[in-house]
Amino acid sequence: MVRIAAGLALAAFISNGFLASAATNNLDTAATSMKLVKTIYGSITPKSVASSGDGVVSAQNMMYRHSVTLYDAKNLTLKTTISDTVTLSELGFPEIIGSSKGAPVEGDFSKDGQYLYVTNYSMYGVSFTAEGHDDCKANNKYDRSFVYKIDRSSNQVVSAFKVGVVPKVVKVSPDNKYLLVTNWCSYDLTIIPLANPTKMRTIKIGAYPRGIVITKDSKIAYIAQMGGSVIHKISLVNFSHSTISIGLNPRAIVLSPDEGTLYATLNLSGRVVALNLKSKKVVHSLITGKATRSLDISTDGSALFVVNFDSDTISKIRTKDFAVVQSMKVCDQPIGVTFEPTQERTWVACYLGSIKVFDNK
Repeated sequence: MVRIAAGLALAAFISNGFLASAATNNLDTAATSMKLVKTIYGSITPKSVASSGDGVVSAQNMMYRHSVTLYDAKNLTLKTTISDTVTLSELGFPEIIGSSKGAPVEGDFSKDGQYLYVTNYSMYGVSFTAEGHDDCKANNKYDRSFVYKIDRSSNQVVSAFKVGVVPKVVKVSPDNKYLLVTNWCSYDLTIIPLANPTKMRTIKIGAYPRGIVITKDSKIAYIAQMGGSVIHKISLVNFSHSTISIGLNPRAIVLSPDEGTLYATLNLSGRVVALNLKSKKVVHSLITGKATRSLDISTDGSALFVVNFDSDTISKIRTKDFAVVQSMKVCDQPIGVTFEPTQERTWVACYLGSIKVFDNK
């Protein structure tokens, strides 16, 4: 009976997607070709897509739709739509009058599977009068914005955090201790201790902080400064701060599974680069298209997926030799990408109103 119960428990565990890498028999993702399996439409204008790691993908639909949409990664169906309308006075901000709307731009799921955190490019309502813009300086008097904490069991916004001006990327540390947010127009990084959000701290980055990646032990964060040519390395233990040169306009960043290499898109040049973190040298560099935007890495670390905004393409790069193994037209203005591990699929956010889903099997 114990053996039968254990077998049933394991089967349930696999069916929920938590053993996805084992279930795919160690697939070499770089050796496969992407094949379109579905185009998702609806009331969406996705700026980004994010995988939960356990079978759900979110799309953040900005101020054009004022929503976050959640999808079943296996069946490729819409699970729910979450409005960005909140009453901030009920979430700890009594000075903010009436209901407010946001503009969901980026999202990240907590590693324990409980929450989705979403940045809002700007806020709208009677208490907000100075909408943020991409073209800005740190001394512009735009409104500060908010990050939402969405409970995945209820799909409701349960908390909000006041951060900087035009927050972009959000990442929660694997130990769920810190929430990190890059603020585009205030040129800084907000670090929020989730156990005591009132103790948040701000670290100056410089013009246009963007991508964030955090090591698996939750001790180091790397921040891309898109208005410069460096990656900022920040200790989440003592908050010491240093920089590493990488090339002009780093936008999105990911780490290799062994955390020895940091991959980045360099927006203006259309390049993707690999930075060896031990030597602090760029060891690979190639052009994939015009205006490289988001990128993600396969679970096995063998492949990178990069969207090229002005070329309307997606590129698949083999990490071992930095060769482009596949490049194809995907849609007008591809802007976001995520690798969904339970199905080994690549999801692409098309800014004009769709999501493309590709198999890698």
